[in-house]
Amino acid sequence: MGRNTWHITREEGALTLTRRLPARFDLAVTQAIACGQRGDMPVGQTGLSKTRLAHQIRQDIWRALQHQRGFSPVVHVRDTQTGVEITAGGAFAGAFAKQLCTARIGQILSCPVHQARWLRHAARRRMAS
Repeated sequence: MGRNTWHITREEGALTLTRRLPARFDLAVTQAIACGQRGDMPVGQTGLSKTRLAHQIRQDIWRALQHQRGFSPVVHVRDTQTGVEITAGGAFAGAFAKQLCTARIGQILSCPVHQARWLRHAARRRMAS
């Protein structure tokens, strides 16, 4: 497997992004993000690319925890009625500071600046006709 290879598992209304299969959460933090409903989208669909959203979140989580030896990030994105629910965390290959890592991931997921950037990046652009 190459260095830039990520496994993407798609289920109805959900996506999981991980480096290794099976996806393993030794640590997980969940955050709901309201994204508003586009008028032309069915209820529960946001018009966001879950793949792009998961990659952006994964990058921010990695930047915060890259010092943790053996850390492998996992991001799960699921559609909800009002937006998306994100579960971020991952697997650790050894001992880790669980409370510290949980707090860092929680800060990233709840940060409105991060959320706005993720949503902008994940917005599906419509082709002009």
